[in-house]
Amino acid sequence: MFQKITIVGNLGRDPEMRYMPDGTAVTSLNVATSRKYTNREGQTVEETTWFKVSTWNKVAENCNQYLSKGRRVLVEGTLTPDPMTGGPRIWTRQDGTCGASFEIRATEVRFLGGSNDGNGNGHNVAPSPVEEDSDIPF
Repeated sequence: MFQKITIVGNLGRDPEMRYMPDGTAVTSLNVATSRKYTNREGQTVEETTWFKVSTWNKVAENCNQYLSKGRRVLVEGTLTPDPMTGGPRIWTRQDGTCGASFEIRATEVRFLGGSNDGNGNGHNVAPSPVEEDSDIPF
């Protein structure tokens, strides 16, 4: 069996990097994807979906060094399901509404556009070997 997901979106906040006890770099990204469409009533609707992305090793170090809030990225990886439900992680917010998050373990991250203006060179981060480690500290 095989699964792969590719998303293009913008970072919702600056990357957060930390190190595992064995020294492996892990960087977390929050990526927002959106789509616009016109519904049957003729109104424009915009949907935003948020993804929690974890990157590892050299990819993690490069993401932490070159990315910042607002940057556009292309992420390839695999979905990490909630062990209890097999789907997205679901929780109840403080206001009582339900929330869900989709989590991706990235194998490749491509930096799209320039650092501030959306133009210019896009840095590519080469794929890294995906390590099977269930002790992700976040």
